[in-house]
Amino acid sequence: MASFQKYKTKDGEKWMFKMDVGIDPATGKRKTTTRRGFKTKKEAQLAAAKLYDEINNGGYVKDTNILFKDFAQEWLAIYSETAKISTIRARKHELGHLMRYFGNLKLKDVTRKMYQDMLLDLKKKGYADNTLDGIHTTGRMIFKKAMELELINSNPTEYAKVPKQKKTVEDIERGNKDMKFLEKHELALFLKTAQEHGLAMDYVVFSTLAYTGMRLGELLALQWKDINFKEHTIAITKTLYSPRNNERYYQLLPPKTQGSIRTIKVDPNIISLLKKHKAEQNEIKLQMGELYHDLGFVFARPSGFPEVPKKIELRMKRLLRIANIHKRVTPHSLRHTHTSLLIEAGVGIKEIQQRLGHTDIETTMNIYAHLTKDLEERASQKFGELMSGLIKNL
Repeated sequence: MASFQKYKTKDGEKWMFKMDVGIDPATGKRKTTTRRGFKTKKEAQLAAAKLYDEINNGGYVKDTNILFKDFAQEWLAIYSETAKISTIRARKHELGHLMRYFGNLKLKDVTRKMYQDMLLDLKKKGYADNTLDGIHTTGRMIFKKAMELELINSNPTEYAKVPKQKKTVEDIERGNKDMKFLEKHELALFLKTAQEHGLAMDYVVFSTLAYTGMRLGELLALQWKDINFKEHTIAITKTLYSPRNNERYYQLLPPKTQGSIRTIKVDPNIISLLKKHKAEQNEIKLQMGELYHDLGFVFARPSGFPEVPKKIELRMKRLLRIANIHKRVTPHSLRHTHTSLLIEAGVGIKEIQQRLGHTDIETTMNIYAHLTKDLEERASQKFGELMSGLIKNL
């Protein structure tokens, strides 16, 4: 069985045990394992009994000395074979947090308590809920792969809970005021401001975003070959990845999901704007001559390279200030706005899903099923009229 021993640490006394786990096939000699860090002898005895049961029932995973940091790099290499470059970049960032806590530990020595304590510590340090969710997602994938390869016998992430920020009444009220889309009168004002006070390309860029519901990366990846002026359609087949917001350092990647590859109908007014924009772009080509890198991008800089996302965000902030619209909205908010107005116009959820390029209907309903104030007021008014009619007939 096992032998138990008390030992001293800087945090006080702890218990450990040693147990014979059978014959090492490589050497033919008996092999023992040691487990440390138990607060009481009883806790060590319970752990030893569990290990003994695992050995007898074939559930014991032989000790491996692979460090977390080494296995994590192996996992990342496997993961990178199929993941998008933007996702890999995010995973590397999240992995950096996990390395600080577990990097030099043996993979098998990371316990559930240690993992949960890591999440709690990050929360205390002020990391946002979304950041914690990302770190936890990466942690779960790493330890799941370790389980699949039989390097560990239990997954320390299995029962972990990501601590969430508790919202106060003030937070909720503030959130309701700062909705992530524009009302239709605000959208009209914003586009009018873009037309009258916008810089080069502002009006056509923001009009196209508002009228199509495209993601910003999808818009900036558009090439003239994607636009069918005769059929009034735009084919969305790629997205621009520009992590440095540098015109020369970009990649054209497949869209977010398979469902994001789509062809959408476009309003005739947008087609007219795009035709006008193409004529203006041709003039720039003539002026720039050989300095223009003609790569076929619709929303190109004077150099011919695609416009960078950060520039569009800054342009939008400028127009919002001029229009005196005090909402924390971004170019992506125009996608939300587009959806809200489609719902108000009576367009079905299935059609909205296809237009936005969502793979499943739940995404459309959960993220974008926001009604505008006008629609809410109309619903309330209709309910009031219904009840008034019922009461009169009593």
